[in-house]
Amino acid sequence: VEVREEALKHWAQMAGGDARVALNALELAVESTPPDAEGIIRIDLPIAQESIQGPALRYDRAADEHYDTISAFIKSVRGSDPDAALYWLAKMIAAGEDPKFIMRRLLILAAEDVGLADPRGIQVAAACARALEWVGLPEAQYHLALATLYLATAPKSNSTTAYFRALEKVQQRGTQEVPSHLKDAHRDAQALGHGEGYLYPHDFPGHWVEQRYLPEGVEGGWYEPSEEGYERRIKEWMERRRPKPAP
Repeated sequence: VEVREEALKHWAQMAGGDARVALNALELAVESTPPDAEGIIRIDLPIAQESIQGPALRYDRAADEHYDTISAFIKSVRGSDPDAALYWLAKMIAAGEDPKFIMRRLLILAAEDVGLADPRGIQVAAACARALEWVGLPEAQYHLALATLYLATAPKSNSTTAYFRALEKVQQRGTQEVPSHLKDAHRDAQALGHGEGYLYPHDFPGHWVEQRYLPEGVEGGWYEPSEEGYERRIKEWMERRRPKPAP
């Protein structure tokens, strides 16, 4: 058997690092190629190309390649690189990854990394997830691509992580009693003073009035809106209402 160098290079490229794929291609090429007048089986590039129809994808849903690829995908979307995001998406789909797994990760990213910078991001992701349920593959590739591109090109904010700072406070100090003016004042509770002193925001200009909503001894400040996208408007709104520090 004589194998030309260009045939070896083609197999190496198409095998994607999997020696088994290259060996299978060699075996098929040898079995399907008759020897010449000298009794030698000569494998050139066209024969090598026929023996392996497409590139082997390095992807095992239970191994590192699975986790590395989804990591690259999410980081590309978070990093606002739509081309890279589409590349890793295409690799996962071509390798047979569960599309619902990909969509779940996009739903998480829409809240974690886009958040209030573009509240429509979670709407687009949720709509595409629903479409995936309805139409399935291969047509749902459009919806996976749509969600990927929208989130990759959306403004980014991770301000929803403020929740975990509030959770940490609860876990450290336990739950505090609800202030009396915030307690339910229906039925007999009003006789116990529940709800007394509560200021109904809609009775005030701008439908807002300054009053304390946190328990005594608990100070907030966890949520800090970013300057990105829609969240800039939220920041401006909050700055108009938050108490100004004393000079």
